Amino acid sequence: MRELIEKLSGKIEWFSEISGKWLSWLVPALVLLVGYDVMMRYFFQSGSIAIQELEWHLFSLIFLLGAAYTLKHDDHVRLDLVYRSRFMSDYRRAWINLVCSLLFLIPFCILIIISSWPFVSQAYQFAEGSPDPGGLPYRWVLKAAIPLGFFLLIIQGIGESLKSLSFILDRKPDRDE
Repeated sequence: MRELIEKLSGKIEWFSEISGKWLSWLVPALVLLVGYDVMMRYFFQSGSIAIQELEWHLFSLIFLLGAAYTLKHDDHVRLDLVYRSRFMSDYRRAWINLVCSLLFLIPFCILIIISSWPFVSQAYQFAEGSPDPGGLPYRWVLKAAIPLGFFLLIIQGIGESLKSLSFILDRKPDRDE
């Protein structure tokens, strides 16, 4: 059973790693785009609504789709004062990760996916675009990143839960744990 859990967890982590690496290519594109936008506005007094919206779209994609990669690398914000204290053993951390993933992370992601779906569907049905003149069309594509990003986060949350469960099953707690 543990081997199956570890294999599934490994595949999930591989997927999050690959998707995060591909997504990381948007960061230099965003930096170049912002640099271009600043240069055009301040040196040539010429701006573009489409360029500014594209900056926000890229940032949104990086933020939403990169959440699973960030979770995989344990870089999400948490109360490290307690979690990283010397009194907190790896066994206790595994339990905290498992319980918090199952009670908070996964249900919250499901709630976001369910509540964002009509938002995306409506944007698609009405072919929503930018309300600004010269803005970008197809706003539904960006809005679709909300449920997709939280779906990827659920998948990685399941992987983290499986990893914690494997650690708990593999190890007997010490007396003080």
